[in-house]
Amino acid sequence: MESSTVRIDGTVWFFLENGKGRPVLLVHGNTGSSTWWERILDLPGCRCVAPDIPNFGRSGPLGRDITIDTYADSLADFIDAKGLKGAVAVGHSLGGSVCLSLAARHAESIGGLVLVDSSSPRGLSTPEASYPAIEAMRTNRSILEQALKAVVPTLVDDVLFGRLVDDAMRMAAPAWIGNARALSAFDVSGRLGGWTKPVLVLWGRKDVLITEAMARETAAAFRNARLEILEEVGHSAIVEDPDRFKQLLSQYLTTLPAAR
Repeated sequence: MESSTVRIDGTVWFFLENGKGRPVLLVHGNTGSSTWWERILDLPGCRCVAPDIPNFGRSGPLGRDITIDTYADSLADFIDAKGLKGAVAVGHSLGGSVCLSLAARHAESIGGLVLVDSSSPRGLSTPEASYPAIEAMRTNRSILEQALKAVVPTLVDDVLFGRLVDDAMRMAAPAWIGNARALSAFDVSGRLGGWTKPVLVLWGRKDVLITEAMARETAAAFRNARLEILEEVGHSAIVEDPDRFKQLLSQYLTTLPAAR
């Protein structure tokens, strides 16, 4: 596994990369970073690339209005810069929404789609009354830890969890409320009918953020999607049960045309 940076339109992107073969782009969620994907990067036969999206982790600020579509547009720029056109896009949580936007706005950039505890195509609403609590997470590590524990309920690796919290605290200040507003405003319903490639939707039964109904709505938005329910994990199979996740992802890759 290697870490590196690339500058795109004046913004520095940090990313992790491992392996050779079919390109797989791993897109983290809110308060996330490439660290969330470290246990996934050894996927056989794949070139796995996990960036910190601008505003997150070790990358620079977005430099644009905070919307899911602008995150997706910036990710399309990263795909071009890193020669990842046709990559399988794997999005977790907010990253799933970003990948939904990619499928709607930049379908030519990606060759497959995996959505892990993603919001539905109609976004994820956060009431304004919750915004003070979000701001408290930004400045109070113990509050942030409590919130993150809820989304990784079966993770038992304290060292990894501490690193996830460290990276969460690096998120740009405007993104804490900005991301909540972006998810609340997001809506690509009715814009995904042109996507005909297979889609894998994963949902953890113990997820406290995304409901089963939302996961089913996401799968129903596509012509060719399969919903896999993971009974023993919560919002974050990628760290809670990475071996099972890699197994499902590898199986999904066999349903796609051979990478060029």
